Amino acid sequence: MSNLMNPMRVVVGISQSLCIVLLLFTCNVLSAQNQEHRVRNIVLVHGAWADGSGWKGVYDILVKDGYNVSLVQEPETSFREDVAATKRLLAQQDGPCILVAHSYGGSIITEAGTDPSVAGLVYVAAHMPDSGEKESEDGKRFPSDLAKSGAIKNTPDGFTYIDPAQFHELFAADLPTDRAAFMARSQVLNFGDNFSATITAAAWRAKPSWMVVAGSDRTINPDLERWYAKRAHSHTVEVAGASHSVYVSHPKEVAEVIEGAARAVSK
Repeated sequence: MSNLMNPMRVVVGISQSLCIVLLLFTCNVLSAQNQEHRVRNIVLVHGAWADGSGWKGVYDILVKDGYNVSLVQEPETSFREDVAATKRLLAQQDGPCILVAHSYGGSIITEAGTDPSVAGLVYVAAHMPDSGEKESEDGKRFPSDLAKSGAIKNTPDGFTYIDPAQFHELFAADLPTDRAAFMARSQVLNFGDNFSATITAAAWRAKPSWMVVAGSDRTINPDLERWYAKRAHSHTVEVAGASHSVYVSHPKEVAEVIEGAARAVSK
């Protein structure tokens, strides 16, 4: 009897081994497929009077967490050229991406985000106009402290900047004085007509969106950010007490929203 059982045990053992191998192979295939469909590319777009360096804190977190991060350095010389600069970087992505913007950059990604590579949009204290709208007109719905302050100055050739003496309180109140002073003195002047560019196609109408509301924003009224988000049915996170420079002062919170968006569109 024992001689009969030995071959049976061998057969059972082989069968169990084959099952284990098949199970591991299936798990590896599924894991590879999941990896393949995960959104790992993030494209960051800065706003008016700023450049990509403000994203450094967010960038560091995203890279540490395994994301491929690209930063658009739009020239701010015309809305058309800013959209083109964003699309130029989108064309370099090797798969779907989350397109993120701050402030005036929200108008840029609303237009550029119709690109097929964009899987989702994240607006960080940003404008979110609809087709046929201009952010300058949308801003009148809920005027900001900046708009009422007279701190926006104009150059003879039509570019704008924020009076450095008022930059800290109106743009970056929750940052240290020296950091805000550097940002004020390194402003990228934005062509004034950019704020009046008409959106031709609103990407958020067709793609999922997220909004980070800066609770103490004085550059864009937080009520306008909330209104934008409600209209677009955006997933909304509010950072209480944050200034317009929330992406600089609260990089952890902003990065969490971006990563949450990447996970959501990967499902």
